Amino acid sequence: MVFDFLRRDAVAGQSEQKASATGPVVAYQTSGRVAWSARDTASLTRTGFCGNPVGFRSVKLIAEAAAALPLVVQDCHRRYDSHPLADLLARPNGAQGRAELLEALYAQLLLSGNAYVEAVVGTVDLPVELHVLRSDRMSVVPGADGWPVAYEYALGGSKHRFAASEGAMPICHIRNFHPQDDHYGFSPMQAAAMALDVHNAASRWSKALLDNAARPSGAIVYRGAEGQGKLGEDQYARLVAEMENHHQGARNAGRPMLLEGGLDWKPMGFSPSDMEFQKTKEAAAREIALAFGVPPMLLGIQGDATYANYQEAHRAFYRLTVLPLATRVTAALAAWLAGFSGEATELKPDLDQVPALAAERDAQWVRVAQADFLTQAEKRGLLGLPPVADDA
Repeated sequence: MVFDFLRRDAVAGQSEQKASATGPVVAYQTSGRVAWSARDTASLTRTGFCGNPVGFRSVKLIAEAAAALPLVVQDCHRRYDSHPLADLLARPNGAQGRAELLEALYAQLLLSGNAYVEAVVGTVDLPVELHVLRSDRMSVVPGADGWPVAYEYALGGSKHRFAASEGAMPICHIRNFHPQDDHYGFSPMQAAAMALDVHNAASRWSKALLDNAARPSGAIVYRGAEGQGKLGEDQYARLVAEMENHHQGARNAGRPMLLEGGLDWKPMGFSPSDMEFQKTKEAAAREIALAFGVPPMLLGIQGDATYANYQEAHRAFYRLTVLPLATRVTAALAAWLAGFSGEATELKPDLDQVPALAAERDAQWVRVAQADFLTQAEKRGLLGLPPVADDA
């Protein structure tokens, strides 16, 4: 019968073969799709920081600038010239100073959206050492109510658990805002991931162009005798081998091409899309800088005239990117360390010692000093200074 193949007994003797019913559909739909890089922390760090100059310089510029900010320790009564908290940050551990520790802390926050600081507790109130842990090795262990009950640090095949306690926490977890995650932060590197892929692909395209003698490709046209418009397999393989060995790569740039009878070279000029490729790369670089909050002018990206001059761009970089980040991180560190000492102190950047904000700070001091309707206590409050006992 024509419809015997629909009967079960017609296929009973055939062996079963496991296969996905949606496999052909998936294969058809994914053909030609854009290939994006992985979005996990390790992959983004490798491609966006270790393998991209714009991402590398953006992270380094922010982390170094924020780590170099002078810090002050004060409370509601006075500003301290010396304090155990300042001494701890000046020498947090035996291998790092303050700048190295804070630079690693800010860099981890920028790369992964999370930063973890471990406290080594001694016999005194404050920890005796502080260490920044790698974010890609740390994981949050949530409890039944959703709040973290522990942190696990994985290294190789071993794991170390830091249990959360009611008093001082052994781990300080600082994270960026993430609208879709309760425990981990969102990094600027994730927001710039598409632009990083475009920029890296453009760099690979430029490298491939250099490998091909830094000129547009062409076509070898075979014009044989009548009835012979196709090369034989041996002839074709020999021609391809000669092109790869004698006419590709930087060492073969400018070498004349020797073609046998019937072969003609037809050079091809740059297409309009090739001409726009460099502009695409520059646009991707500006998007990466935008995700991190770095003015493109500070990264040497040409064609950006958002700021009138370099000084204005430098001031905007500190005011809009460096200071908000440093203020938030130092406040989190001070609140965490207060759980060990029991002393409520404030740790923040000293704006009076930031050279990029000197002109802005001088103008503010003049305006506040000339405000006769304000008391001395109100003036000090506007300038971020603690009150003194003899304020009127």
